[in-house]
Amino acid sequence: MNDPAFPAYDDVEAAARRIAGVVRRVPVVAGDADAFGGSEVYLVPEFIQNSGSFKDRGAANFIAAHLESGTVPEAGVVIASGGNAGLACAWAARLHAVRATVFVPETAPRVKVAKLLAYGAEVRRVGTEYAHAAAAAAAFADATGALPSHAYDDPHIAAGAGTLLLEILDQVPGLDSVVVAAGGGGLFTGTAITATTHGVRVVAVEPRTCRCLNAAIEADAVVDVAVDSVAADALGARRASEMALHWARASGADSLLVPDETIVAARRTLWQRYHFGVEHGGATAFAALLSGRYAPEPGERVAVVLCGANTDPTDLATDPPDPAGPAPAPAPA
Repeated sequence: MNDPAFPAYDDVEAAARRIAGVVRRVPVVAGDADAFGGSEVYLVPEFIQNSGSFKDRGAANFIAAHLESGTVPEAGVVIASGGNAGLACAWAARLHAVRATVFVPETAPRVKVAKLLAYGAEVRRVGTEYAHAAAAAAAFADATGALPSHAYDDPHIAAGAGTLLLEILDQVPGLDSVVVAAGGGGLFTGTAITATTHGVRVVAVEPRTCRCLNAAIEADAVVDVAVDSVAADALGARRASEMALHWARASGADSLLVPDETIVAARRTLWQRYHFGVEHGGATAFAALLSGRYAPEPGERVAVVLCGANTDPTDLATDPPDPAGPAPAPAPA
């Protein structure tokens, strides 16, 4: 099953050793007992990480692995990002006094740009989408010798992301399924590696108009897709990685699409019922359950990853009330 060109479970285990005590151990929170047809749904607030998203895991592993091998140049690291990967890279670089240059689209949310600057990164705004920033970052790496990191298409990044499911499994024995949002495929790849090893079903959820992994699975090849979604700042990759497609095949993952209005509703519900203030990308996995696009079986134990919270929360207070009303406070699993 494993292709030596792609990360595998031993890479996830190595990442777990490197980042132990550096990233925050995520808690697992039980959802409403009767809200999902008799299934056991657990919410995973991975947005509690230092930079506000799961990206800390991959970035910490990337920097640590390159420091181990002596491959971090004086010019430091460079990355293109819609925001979250750049934040994590800047955070991890600062831990080790490594210079970080981050290219972002001009459409990157102000809250993310402000945090990048606070981490000490040099921020350069280029173009209107991730692909434009990526091209500029590649040119910068060629010109300066900086070590290129990638928002999702790197074995160290994916292996670091795979450590999240290890922590979930420690807290939810007998887990049946894990539901994750997918952009270019870093979180999905790492999750699929760990899920396959432990016999857990993995479900990838994407915006309907931002579906590079879904399109790759459909075409059985990575392909370019249009990017137009309320969650595009986090999930707006134009093309999935080859390793994501490989692990989609290897894991037999389900691939689901949800419309933007469902993502907006899921984000509102997470705030009004659970007091979780997440970004739209962070609400995308939950949107699949809230809308019924993914309907767990009775008794199924499902973990739903809430992957990021780098958002301006002021609009949450002005959203219309959830018609279902507030839920009881969730209890630790």
